Amino acid sequence: MLSLNVNGSTHSVDVEPEMPLLWVLRDHLNLPGTKYGCGISLCGACTVHIDGEPVRSCTLPASAAVGKKIVTIEGLSQHGLHRIQEAWIEHEVPQCGYCQSGMIMSAAALLAQHPQPTDADIDASMSNLCRCGSYTRVRSAIHALAAAPAAPASRKP
Repeated sequence: MLSLNVNGSTHSVDVEPEMPLLWVLRDHLNLPGTKYGCGISLCGACTVHIDGEPVRSCTLPASAAVGKKIVTIEGLSQHGLHRIQEAWIEHEVPQCGYCQSGMIMSAAALLAQHPQPTDADIDASMSNLCRCGSYTRVRSAIHALAAAPAAPASRKP
């Protein structure tokens, strides 16, 4: 049994220690917002926060997350949509939407570390792959968030 702190709750899961965290989240904890994309930590669709840092969960053994704070897209906001999700909607970032949960998690980590990111900061931090090519809108949404004061999320999903 592994004990994982996910979105503020402790969960005991009976899985092999080497099982990728992605599959524990999706298949054992019923948190499908974290997506499987490539399985080799390249695309970023599986990005979650571990102790505040963006981590690709598709190759991280679940045992490596024991004793750490894991946040998924479902736990990013406790009160409706997170301000990043609202900016994504306002700037029409998603097209097919598949990569968006990973993109949003990466953007949240970036803004937590660099509240006023430059284009270079954004390019360095947002390494998620988007087959639809929404990178310009991602940059616009992040710059809009950096210019606006942080406010609690208000829109209900």
